[in-house]
Amino acid sequence: MAMTSDLPTARSLDQLGTAVSGPVLRPGDPGFPEEVAPFNLALTPRPAVVVGATGTADVAAAVRWAARAGLPVAVRATGHGMTSSLDDALLVNTSRLDTVEIDPAGRCARVGAGVRWRQVVDAAAPHGLAPLSGSSSAVGVVGYTLGGGLGELSRKYGFAADLVRRASLVTADGSIRTVDADTDPELFWGLRGGKGSFGIVTELEFDLVPVTSLYGGGIFFPGSAAADVLHAWRRWTATVPEETTSSIAVLRMPPDPAVPEPLRGQTVVHLRVAHLGPVDEGAALLAPMRAAAPALIDTVAELPYTAVDAIHMDPTTPAAAFDRGITLRELPAEAVDALLEVAGPEVELPLVVVELRHLGGALSRPATVPNAVAGRGAAYTAWALGPMVPPVADAVPGAVAAVLDRLAPWAGRGALLNFLGSADPGDVGALWDDGDRDRLLALKRRLDPAEVFRVGHVVAGAPAG
Repeated sequence: MAMTSDLPTARSLDQLGTAVSGPVLRPGDPGFPEEVAPFNLALTPRPAVVVGATGTADVAAAVRWAARAGLPVAVRATGHGMTSSLDDALLVNTSRLDTVEIDPAGRCARVGAGVRWRQVVDAAAPHGLAPLSGSSSAVGVVGYTLGGGLGELSRKYGFAADLVRRASLVTADGSIRTVDADTDPELFWGLRGGKGSFGIVTELEFDLVPVTSLYGGGIFFPGSAAADVLHAWRRWTATVPEETTSSIAVLRMPPDPAVPEPLRGQTVVHLRVAHLGPVDEGAALLAPMRAAAPALIDTVAELPYTAVDAIHMDPTTPAAAFDRGITLRELPAEAVDALLEVAGPEVELPLVVVELRHLGGALSRPATVPNAVAGRGAAYTAWALGPMVPPVADAVPGAVAAVLDRLAPWAGRGALLNFLGSADPGDVGALWDDGDRDRLLALKRRLDPAEVFRVGHVVAGAPAG
């Protein structure tokens, strides 16, 4: 059962300050807004206290203190994974745990909880190696990986969680544990896919892959060609090898001078592609998509993996948004037509992104060491995002729901966890089948019976018996 909470007293805060080396801040203290800042500005974090952890010992001391005080515990590394306001929680900021070690001979990396993918990409590149990073290298490694981790190489190599070798974490009793497939196989299974349900991961070790470059980038098509391009992509994805990972999105671009003139203020279709193979092979594979319609901008070329962000061109500036995603079992022509009915260029819609990502390949196979990543059997994902700013903010959640509801006839089980958006534990738990959910709940009861970790994307515990 979840414990009751009491706001901390000055005396107990003094005890916390003595127990940790990093800063202990409350609302109103200098530096507090920076320590709790989310990437999604639609959220207003209101934790009771934040600890700026300087190491694993600080994390352990903070968790023990919170458990005694009856406060839930949340974690922030880069702010990208924050999905709630953290009311009356203790927030552990792990951004200072930013060490990166590359083992070229072992082809692996060891990183602290505050590390972003950009640091790993740059550190691994001189050794001819790359991580399974996502569409933006500004995102933190740990939260992304524990939630599954879907990136530009995923159809070839699987989810980022599939390559994890070892993790160090602090569990709800304040214990520091290092787990792998041998030391605690059940926790190792649940941690890789169960995200923050079982503790705060302070260090992660994972495999790197022998990739230095790829054939990739984006092609922007006019919105008027949306039907031709989306249907062509649907057919094309049924033919490409596992070495090709792609996504496609209908984007409503702002009238911003920073946006290239052909795209500015327009509804466009953005094809993103990454192919592991020679340039001529990639160009031949991409030819049917280039023939689908005249391009406004075509940036697909040979890229060093260090330039991987150029494929999706995700924004790096925090903004207020609402998003949600689902998985799809299949994408027949009828599903594309349905998507165009609710999100095509002629529809008045307060959303900036409506996206499909191609899954399959290695994403559909069990990891070498099985894990709890949800959505492994899906063929595609669908995801929508809109700005939570006047005058459209009130309409955005309903518009997102309408788009995804229209795709319900082809939906799989829930969503990929990292694409779920704001959700309660019931929504999170629905991502797994009964057998895996029962395993996760049993693990939750064993490690966190008082539900110290009950904020964000976590599975809900349940009383035994």
